[in-house]
Amino acid sequence: MNADKEEGTGSGASSETLKTSPPPSTEGEHPKKYTSVHSVGISHDRNARFRRSMEDEHVIVDGFGGVANQGYFAIYDGHGGRGAVDFTAKTLHKNLLELLEGNPDIDPSEALRSAYLLTDKQMGETQIQFSGTTVISALVRNHKGKRMLYVGNAGDARAVLCRNGKAERLSYDHKGSDEGETKRIIDAGGFVVLNRVNGILAVTRSLGDHAMKDYVIGEPHLVTVQLDPTDTHLILACDGLWDVTSDQDAIDLVLPENDTQKMSDKLLVHALKNGSTDNISVMVVVL
Repeated sequence: MNADKEEGTGSGASSETLKTSPPPSTEGEHPKKYTSVHSVGISHDRNARFRRSMEDEHVIVDGFGGVANQGYFAIYDGHGGRGAVDFTAKTLHKNLLELLEGNPDIDPSEALRSAYLLTDKQMGETQIQFSGTTVISALVRNHKGKRMLYVGNAGDARAVLCRNGKAERLSYDHKGSDEGETKRIIDAGGFVVLNRVNGILAVTRSLGDHAMKDYVIGEPHLVTVQLDPTDTHLILACDGLWDVTSDQDAIDLVLPENDTQKMSDKLLVHALKNGSTDNISVMVVVL
């Protein structure tokens, strides 16, 4: 994918101070101009007051697969070490691209689902057994003459679309506090105590966590949106933001700004000031 503009894959960078510029790209310079969207801002911070290490990662691929109007954007929130998050950051989008290119008639949403499950399966064949990562990913592309957005998530990383100034959540929080998820886990032979799967994990879906795979599945929640001019911003972020910020508050914070980097920086600072105790990664895409 040398023609693609890709950054953030498996950098493993962490910082004790506010981190508002992207890590070095794995394929060329950080793009000044985007072809699939108008612009992107990415901000992330270890949150050193509460966290010893940075287990988040992000991926931006503009011109995904060499197609100018196609872009892939994702935030990965790892836990239990960096094994799963690094594997996912290097693998998931490549699996997606192979599925799209190998099956031209495939529904892109189904391709996204298959990419999640394939990546999870491939990880299970490695020595990565005890770490995992939540995933929020978005694919922007033209499909049958319409500009489309395909979103998938596993875990509690979230996507929020700004439609006509109002927040619309495009993801589902897979948590131990969710009744449907708790029933699924109990039916599979597990249990949930204090909103944690088998008393250990707060999220009920992820890529990785193969020591608990019977209960913590990689099946993503999927949403397809036909974009129109009222769809202006897309926020992707891990729970380090959403634990202290509502969907609409996040939209209201970014709308007054004109620069996407200032938008993502503003959300990051807001999360830190409002008591987030987790790693924080925030991506703002102006569609």
